[in-house]
Amino acid sequence: MAVTRKGVPRSSFLDKVLGRLDRLDSEGLQSVVQRLARERAFLETLFNAIEDGVVVADGAGRVVYFNAMATAILGLPPESMEGELVTRFLPELDWGQVARLDQAGGPGIYRAEFEVQFPRPRYLRLYAAPLDGESPGTTGVALILHDATEARQKTNEVVESERLHALTLLAASVAHEIGNPLNALHIHLQLIERDLKKLKLLSGGAGGAGRKRRWMQEPTAVADLTEIQGRMGGYLEVAKGEIARLDYIVTEFLQALRPSPPRLEAGDLNKVVRGTVELLRPELENRRLVVKEELARSLPEARFDAVQMKQVLVNLMKNAMQAMGPEGVMTVASGSGPDAVWVSVADTGVGIEPERLNRIFEPFYTTKQRGTGLGLLIVQRILRAHGGRIELASQPGRGTTFRMWIPLLEPRPRLLPGAGES
Repeated sequence: MAVTRKGVPRSSFLDKVLGRLDRLDSEGLQSVVQRLARERAFLETLFNAIEDGVVVADGAGRVVYFNAMATAILGLPPESMEGELVTRFLPELDWGQVARLDQAGGPGIYRAEFEVQFPRPRYLRLYAAPLDGESPGTTGVALILHDATEARQKTNEVVESERLHALTLLAASVAHEIGNPLNALHIHLQLIERDLKKLKLLSGGAGGAGRKRRWMQEPTAVADLTEIQGRMGGYLEVAKGEIARLDYIVTEFLQALRPSPPRLEAGDLNKVVRGTVELLRPELENRRLVVKEELARSLPEARFDAVQMKQVLVNLMKNAMQAMGPEGVMTVASGSGPDAVWVSVADTGVGIEPERLNRIFEPFYTTKQRGTGLGLLIVQRILRAHGGRIELASQPGRGTTFRMWIPLLEPRPRLLPGAGES
């Protein structure tokens, strides 16, 4: 099979036509044009029949194709879209991130959810993927717009009903999760008890103080005592680790089931970011990970709960740390848009497979061996309570970027472009 550019397959029909183009007469060219027109009509009928909006943008971000549902979702007349910048209709879209994903090549995908107010309040879910697949460079990007309003409302209703059901689920899940730590604690306490009995016997507890002093002076007794002390120290370290694990499990479940409303106060999000990085720095250094801070020099004030924002950042940074091996790089950046400030956490880890992206925010779904599957659920819920949102871009084998947005204290006025402006 022939290729157009760096591994991108070309259709067999076009392959045959282009290979014989110089030998076609007028009738042959007319036949080819008619065939292409039929294929275009078929594809347009197909795209206009689906319930999701499809928009194709070129490398500069200008709309070159859109289906009927795209104009219905955005509430725009068809004649107003072609040739315009896609960010004119979707200002929440981070086109810079999409363009970088396209230029880099590889099986990358961009996912975001945001709320629109025109033509009516709705929640949209957006997926973006390069048209040229895994090839570096750009031939454009396909954007899929899905109206997730009903699904989100149903999800909220399900979450509320599930919260009542969650006590039963919590009991079963906690019983399963804490079984191993409790079993390990039980075993190591028995080992400590056994060594304590051995110490009592070796020290000659029934033979009086004189016998104990003589035993302590024997070289073998000193060696036995040192060995027992070493073992008991190891047992205690394991026990402390399992207690910390139990505390982590219980805390995660309680946070998932008992969300507290945010206490919103005006503040600088950069300050929370720096504090979180310093909090996790010992663990980062222990894992031999590099941290890059690309924070904006100054951010507009936003309204947020500093404690909950730190919880969000800890979850995102720990996910980034666990996705990378030694010498990995975690990049923490910040910036602002017309109506929100943002913070991103990027890693150079294994990335997320496209088929897993849809499930990444589901409760109890995790790709980690020791994860609870609740971290990202908590992150998403906290951001929604703040009126914010989270975006995700990932390339398998290259890394993942999470970007969270928090509304500004005083949104900047957004000017609509006039007629003919791009």
